[in-house]
Amino acid sequence: MNNTLEQLAIHTITTRPWSAEECIAKYSAAGISGITFWRYNFETSSPESLGRQAREAGLEVVSLARGGFFPAETRLKRQEAIDDNFRAIDEARAAGAPSLVLVCGAFSGQSLDESRRHIHDGIAACIEHAQQAGVILAVEPLHPMYAESRSAINSMQQANQLCESLGNHPNVGIACDVYHTWWDPSLEEEISRAAKSGNLTAFHICDWVTPTTDLLNDRALMGEGCIELKKLSTAVKAAGFSGYHEVEIFSNRWWKSDQDNYLSAIIASFKKI
Repeated sequence: MNNTLEQLAIHTITTRPWSAEECIAKYSAAGISGITFWRYNFETSSPESLGRQAREAGLEVVSLARGGFFPAETRLKRQEAIDDNFRAIDEARAAGAPSLVLVCGAFSGQSLDESRRHIHDGIAACIEHAQQAGVILAVEPLHPMYAESRSAINSMQQANQLCESLGNHPNVGIACDVYHTWWDPSLEEEISRAAKSGNLTAFHICDWVTPTTDLLNDRALMGEGCIELKKLSTAVKAAGFSGYHEVEIFSNRWWKSDQDNYLSAIIASFKKI
């Protein structure tokens, strides 16, 4: 069965040439149901204002991206990261976003084990604040190509282990992004594991093209690449996940295109999953 727009949310960074206000207006007019803001949107408009505008336009604020980046060389810098995550939690609450996506971070020059300890301790330090704000901290495992510089959490298994080490706290979850996890032979098993523990918070979609011309900004529209999106969409639904499919595409190619045509292409490709 094909997806319907009631299941579709889009990250504002997907249509980055548009302002947050334009994203709200365009997504709403197209019949899309949800929106995920990025923190750069708050540089020109307050989270309270954008959250209110989204809801008035009939959009559910699904989440806020992003927090995290906990590992650092010094205790002072690690505390600065925690403080920034407190601010991000407050912004999520103000916007009405129930979750904050965490790109957990890594520090070049130290071991992955040490970075993972910093991540664990950083999230642990944020849990009480998140609980008070009613915000879930959604750990997003990143593809192993980012392990040295962007995140030392690189698989759903590691994300599950992290949640479990924090007691499966209700304010800690997992954002499963197919771009980062599609390669994993244990992915479906780990999706089920996360769902059974109540930790499957978000599901992000896009596609992977080969050759990849940019390790960050060459994500593809669903159906353009090699990710088995129908299979993974079926897997998250079978696991009991009933949340949005969030389109998150970083693409220099698509950002240069006509964004109205791009939005139409997103909708058409989503309906085929």
